Amino acid sequence: MLPVDLLKEVALSQRADLNTRTQGLERKELEHFPVLKSHSLIISGIRRCGKSTLLVQLMKSRYPTAFYLNFEDPRLYGFTVEDFQKIDRLVKEGKHTELLFDEIQVVAGWERYIRQKLDQGNHQIVITGSNASLLSKELGTKLTGRHITKELFPFSYGQFCAIKELPKSPESTSDYLQKGGFPEYIKSEKTELLHQLFDDLLLRDITVRYGVRDFRSLQHLAMYLVSNVSKLVSGNNLRKTLEIKATSTVMEYFSHLEESWLFFFIPKFSYSKKKQLINPKKVYAIDTGLVSANSRSFSEDQGRKFENMVFLHFRKKYQEIYYFSDKQECDFVLCDRNGPVSLVQVCVKLNPDNLNRELDGLWEAMMFFDKKESLLVTLSQEDEFYNAGRRVFVVPFHKLKD
Repeated sequence: MLPVDLLKEVALSQRADLNTRTQGLERKELEHFPVLKSHSLIISGIRRCGKSTLLVQLMKSRYPTAFYLNFEDPRLYGFTVEDFQKIDRLVKEGKHTELLFDEIQVVAGWERYIRQKLDQGNHQIVITGSNASLLSKELGTKLTGRHITKELFPFSYGQFCAIKELPKSPESTSDYLQKGGFPEYIKSEKTELLHQLFDDLLLRDITVRYGVRDFRSLQHLAMYLVSNVSKLVSGNNLRKTLEIKATSTVMEYFSHLEESWLFFFIPKFSYSKKKQLINPKKVYAIDTGLVSANSRSFSEDQGRKFENMVFLHFRKKYQEIYYFSDKQECDFVLCDRNGPVSLVQVCVKLNPDNLNRELDGLWEAMMFFDKKESLLVTLSQEDEFYNAGRRVFVVPFHKLKD
């Protein structure tokens, strides 16, 4: 437990620090954030993607008198659920009706306090967290039906162009492909920031949080994945390749890496859940700049990184994405709650050697899902192809809707 005077001092100093920060580029995500006293707003995303800056924008635009507290402040080590009673005292003293809590998931039992405040019905609550699974597990118990969750990613291509004052073009696409969207890196372009972020995610968000004993194996796995984005991976094969003791350990690391937002693992499409589980998954990283900075792949494979970038573009709109593979492969099957919506193939540059292969993957998927249209994303080419009443639109990345 902590003394109330310390909590007050920390809250005041954190608020003063936020007030000195610049707002930066306004995130368009703000337009879609609801204001509801009956529900808490959960903003979840990887470290350093801009959640704190977003809170600054929220405070200045909507909640100028909000109570704010970041629970990862070292001065709050030892904070327990009982200390929320002292937070209540500070909230009442300041007559705060809006509560903004950053990284609250580090406090065991935090969801009980939030539920209590929601039941009182006189507070608007915004929470941020950098661990997707930890938040979702807790929200599924005490906050069922009382929360709205929004994901926050590093800057999109459109936001990147706005910050850099660049026109949307193949040239700026290539620039974004190399640098990615982490706000601090875009401003400074100091590669060590992305090195440090990668290490912090492995140490703080995984090793410490989950009590991983074999950090070296986790590190080797993460380095392998970041060097092989857009490729198929399986727990059994990587167990052999990296000499990890058990396949179950690899799968456990996969889960931790995904929960920390560092990687995404998308399954092969099948109406059988069992087949989805047993087939290899394709791996994608949260940011192509993070890949550029940390990959140990000496052969610069722009095609795989380009596919990763296209995946991220669509992942911001669709939580459920698969790859399709039968005789040929289609990179992405985008799904909503009703099932498959769109089919997407990715190729940096179409040429006589790869054209038939890329189109055959789409034609096969279109037949399987009975779709009349599909999308093929390139770096700069634009075209259309027809086959048996079906049409493929070839669109350069910079012309996709942000």
